[in-house]
Amino acid sequence: MPLSAFDSTASIEDEINQKILSVSEDRLQGFIADPFKEIAHLTNLPLALVLERIRLMFSAGTIRRIRLTLLANDLAPGALVAWKIPENSLHEAFDFLFQKDPFSGHVVIRSTDPAAAGARYRLWSTLKVPQGFSIQTHCELLKNLIGAEDYRIMPAKGIFTLGVGHIRRKTILPGTKSPKAAVMHPVAIKTLSEKQWLVLKSLKEELTLEEIDEGLWEKRASKIGMSSQAFFSIAKELEQIGILGRFSTFLEHVKPLYDGRKVTKFNALFHWAVPQGMEREAGGQIGRFEILTHCYWREAGSEFKNVNIMAVAHGKDKGLLESHKKAIDEHLESVGIPVSYTNIFWGGRSEIKPSEIFPEAYKEWLQKMDLDSSVISNS
Repeated sequence: MPLSAFDSTASIEDEINQKILSVSEDRLQGFIADPFKEIAHLTNLPLALVLERIRLMFSAGTIRRIRLTLLANDLAPGALVAWKIPENSLHEAFDFLFQKDPFSGHVVIRSTDPAAAGARYRLWSTLKVPQGFSIQTHCELLKNLIGAEDYRIMPAKGIFTLGVGHIRRKTILPGTKSPKAAVMHPVAIKTLSEKQWLVLKSLKEELTLEEIDEGLWEKRASKIGMSSQAFFSIAKELEQIGILGRFSTFLEHVKPLYDGRKVTKFNALFHWAVPQGMEREAGGQIGRFEILTHCYWREAGSEFKNVNIMAVAHGKDKGLLESHKKAIDEHLESVGIPVSYTNIFWGGRSEIKPSEIFPEAYKEWLQKMDLDSSVISNS
């Protein structure tokens, strides 16, 4: 359908759509038997209207994908990777990670003050490598494939905040925070049974337009030859293990939508270096701030002045995001958490896709790239 065929009922500015998106982006945690009914319940809107609007927004590209997210750091060794790439190869390397590496998820070209620590690391990507394979070796392979001069692997040691709700965060004022500190989710690889992997793979798949309807998971269960009862039982097991994230309608971050509007314009990666031993406390305090979509404990190393807490915020106003950062800095000072270094890396060109986490996908990629699987070993 041509984009001109969509009217305001597919727009992020529509009042009903905003009400739906404020819930559907990041309020549906864990496994929910009928997620669209839950959205209707939480918004107090008729189910038929919720389904109609989500279908319209999905068809128009306002919603770019719909799926149940996973806490994939607990399923596959993962990290944020900063790449030092020659400037004339930057976009070519970006294209490779986005188009040809199914294990790289978010790929972003970032910039900061040229004099800042790590300023030459312009290309940033999230990476998951399936269990049984080596993230270090994968980065070495990518280094040669994209012509990187160097890279820095920064695994997540703990997660404090994870949930992208752009519409809900549009009106959040600097300093807005939850009454309690964020609780850290320690990252630890989980071992799953064959049936659990089978259900997980079904849960992870992106929805098609036809699947935006009641009975989503019953149909998925039937597709893999499993009863609804067994499927739901295993899904609940996965939720209890702590590896299911949220059922979410994802919006474009910075690309113009069909009507020319943008959901966000700026993407800020905040860095803080706090004393060793205070990472959990600092992350808990930073993770309280509602503007943040992500907050992690990651060790960046000496090249980044030993930054160990990172967080991400999105918005349309750069100055406003800086005010949010200032409010966090002032709060850290007020609660007695010293910061030896802090900085912001601003996002430019970006693409987002889910990372593959299944071992068979990795074997297929090695074969496709004509790489010897014997050189890949778990580390």
